Amino acid sequence: PRRSRRRKSVTIAYESGQGDGAEQGTSEPQRPRWEPRDWRQQLERIREMRRSRDAPVDEMGVEKCYDSSAPPQVMRYQVLLSLMLSSQTKDQVTSAAMLRLRQHGLTVDSILQMDDATLGQIIYPVGFWRNKVKYIKQTTAILKEKYGGDIPRTVEELVQLPGVGPKMAHLAMNIAWDSVSGIAVDTHVHRITNRLKWVKKETRHPEETRVALEDWLPRDLWREINWLLVGFGQQTCLPVNPRCNECLNQDICPAAKRR
Repeated sequence: PRRSRRRKSVTIAYESGQGDGAEQGTSEPQRPRWEPRDWRQQLERIREMRRSRDAPVDEMGVEKCYDSSAPPQVMRYQVLLSLMLSSQTKDQVTSAAMLRLRQHGLTVDSILQMDDATLGQIIYPVGFWRNKVKYIKQTTAILKEKYGGDIPRTVEELVQLPGVGPKMAHLAMNIAWDSVSGIAVDTHVHRITNRLKWVKKETRHPEETRVALEDWLPRDLWREINWLLVGFGQQTCLPVNPRCNECLNQDICPAAKRR
């Protein structure tokens, strides 16, 4: 809703003046009101650094965790479960937990029939595994009862499920339903876009970052940006001691530690 309001304000911007701004050529309503300096060049250089696709997210991320040969409904359920497990957890740990789950038969019915202790043993040591056992059981029961064993088709419904946040919902829409509903912002995307000043003013939370990015970033880039920046954050733009000397953007990054 917020984005649609912005679009309307941009398209009628010239009408709020003297009424003849468009005729005088003083307004360009189709142009974004703001965009970061050097962002296109920064993006191209990050793409170059990510060309080898050898970060943990590439080899063990959510898109590698589900059984692509499973029936579509089962596949979508596995996508959602892998996203729930991935919160506060390294890709390597999530991937291993998903493999163990799939070896036990990972379907809505198999999870509902599994006792909590067994589920906990299988997913351990993912972050907050005890909470995730509870969320997985609750969410799976809702999927069975309300959605016929499938997952919801909207972000609004997905975020109502226990243990599912906005980032997971947008990724689920992208991977499971092949629909771009928004930018999936995790800690890597949040950190890096703030370092690059891709937000007009510093943001404190991923959801705040998502809204700020969606305000100016072209929609055809929304699908790519999570995968691109997560891998970049895992390999180069680290949370602590980023490898600025190895980064192609060191000369145009506002946060670069230059020597």
